[in-house]
Amino acid sequence: MVFLTPLFLLGLFAALVPVAIHLIRREKPPRMRFSTVRFLKKTPRKLVLFQHLRQLLLLALRAGLIALLVFAFARPLINLSLARLLDADPESAVLLLDVSMSMRYEDVFETARSEALELIDSLDAGDEVALITFDESVDLVREFNTDLDSVRALLREIEPGHGATDFMPALRLANELLESSRFENRALYLVSDYQQAGMDNVEEDWKLAPGVRFTGIDAGRPESVNLALTDVRSPEQLLEDEPRQQVLARVRSTGTLFAGQADVSLLINDQLIDRQSVALDDRSERVVSFAASFPEQGSHVGRIELSGDNFPADNAWHFTVDVLPGIRILLVNGEASEQWFDDEGHWFSLAVSSSGESPFRLQALEPVDLSPATLGQNDVAVLLNVGELSTGQTNALADYVRDGGALLIAPGDQVEPERFNEQFAEISPAQLASPELTGAGDYLVIADFDRRHPVFRSLDTDWSARFQHHWRLAANPGAEVLMQFDNAMPALVEQEFGEGRVLLFASSMDLEWNNLPLQGLFLPFIHETLRHLVQPELKQRSYQVGDRFSVDINGAGLVAGVQGPDGNAMTFAGENFLVEASMPGIIRAGVDGGNENFAVNADAAESNLERMAVATLTDAIINPDTDVVRSREVQMAELAEELERPQRIWWWILLFAMVLLLAESLLANRTYR
Repeated sequence: MVFLTPLFLLGLFAALVPVAIHLIRREKPPRMRFSTVRFLKKTPRKLVLFQHLRQLLLLALRAGLIALLVFAFARPLINLSLARLLDADPESAVLLLDVSMSMRYEDVFETARSEALELIDSLDAGDEVALITFDESVDLVREFNTDLDSVRALLREIEPGHGATDFMPALRLANELLESSRFENRALYLVSDYQQAGMDNVEEDWKLAPGVRFTGIDAGRPESVNLALTDVRSPEQLLEDEPRQQVLARVRSTGTLFAGQADVSLLINDQLIDRQSVALDDRSERVVSFAASFPEQGSHVGRIELSGDNFPADNAWHFTVDVLPGIRILLVNGEASEQWFDDEGHWFSLAVSSSGESPFRLQALEPVDLSPATLGQNDVAVLLNVGELSTGQTNALADYVRDGGALLIAPGDQVEPERFNEQFAEISPAQLASPELTGAGDYLVIADFDRRHPVFRSLDTDWSARFQHHWRLAANPGAEVLMQFDNAMPALVEQEFGEGRVLLFASSMDLEWNNLPLQGLFLPFIHETLRHLVQPELKQRSYQVGDRFSVDINGAGLVAGVQGPDGNAMTFAGENFLVEASMPGIIRAGVDGGNENFAVNADAAESNLERMAVATLTDAIINPDTDVVRSREVQMAELAEELERPQRIWWWILLFAMVLLLAESLLANRTYR
């Protein structure tokens, strides 16, 4: 026998009330002195015993009546085991547990863990459950299993990570599992803080399979206070002795409650450089500017930290800065003069060495002094209006370029096109035709340039320089035209030869043919051109949590070892020294004896703690062919009512209780009290 409403059985204690009353009201006959007993009526002993038995029977009737009423309200079922009732409709359940970085806010994840454990406790022995953890990636921790204790043990070991929230991949995997489950009663439970950002990738046309019941369990906090570093701008690659650099950090209040004060610090190589207090006032964000120096060659690691909120997981931003040796420049001046306004290299020299903190090392000489030795001592050679070189010098220039050297050529009025084309045929990206002269008062301007090229990425603005003279260039088939005049003629052409590269500018670098040196873009144009010619291609050093990348940036390493942000050795996720970033910080790699640093940061979107209602996700994914979600308790109540309907034992118990009530009334009136 089982009871459908077993709590009513507590009413059995009420059956003790008649017993207590009987014991309390039981009286002992008093002793009285009489002078004689001949006037007292003699009572038979059997009559006294009979009255005592009738009182006990009355007590039993009253206690039994109360017990019958309790049993009736408890609704008993006969010939039905508890296991049959509870296991009549076993369930296949998938538990999705959010382990994204936002779950690290205060004790949100501990709440989520408790909710998940309570859910497992509510399942029955015949149910099967699968456990999935997710952020932007998905991990099937346990496939369908009826061993609920093992799932509980796994839940106690899981900790949140640093990934971003994405519901869609986890929902897809859970749906696939449920479609292949063995029970028709299928349920999906999602325990999360229901961060709004998790809905970004939910597909409007995608729904759960018909019949899959969805239950969302919200473990988040209704209110939150958070300050986040949503963006940091810092130099990635510098030259030695460059002036102080600006590091910009964007601080934003991303919680549901406004946070108006924060302390922001800049650390370079774990040394505190500067700390500033930031007042957001009535604004939700503010940009903080730091000045930092990176004087020494090598790889430097930086970190921006802030404090003043309840969510430390997003209070640090990491970056790296590589400082390269200064660029050594050999300037071959084809029209040198003691008067600066007549000197071909005057403006170029001012652009590269006017400051004492310049990262450029300039050596100037005349064409006659050019030799293989001087070329070998410099990173880039610049030929300004060089009209005549010997065959040995041009051969030395060709060898220099093919071996990895860089060459910038700006021909002027001292150059003869036939001789130039003959001497530089092997390393010139274009052939010189004839000088193009504009009419009086007329001029050309730069009409177009390749904004994606490294020289122009930071120079994406209009060029106002005026050109009265320029060379007509016929670019080689393998050359790349980087700039054009408004007459469609090339202004700057580039081509690689062997290990080196050559840039050919179609005009002069002084005021004789144009006013380019007087423009504000002249200095950054020269600097970016020299950097591009000499510096190695900038390799990506900054990644997000969840990214997979190779620590062998050159692709030729033979031996590598990697240390994660937590100081532990990392294992490679595949060939070519691939690693997967799982937490913010600096990944330090040693490849063939060289050291490389990689910065890893969390997705800034994960710092936005804006939440959504569970119903928002439910409405987006529930299949319209699925019945209204009913809880396990509701289903059990309906099943119990169905099983009880043909028996109705409690009606017979109430009828018997009525009979006992009548018997109690008759007996009570005939019993001496």
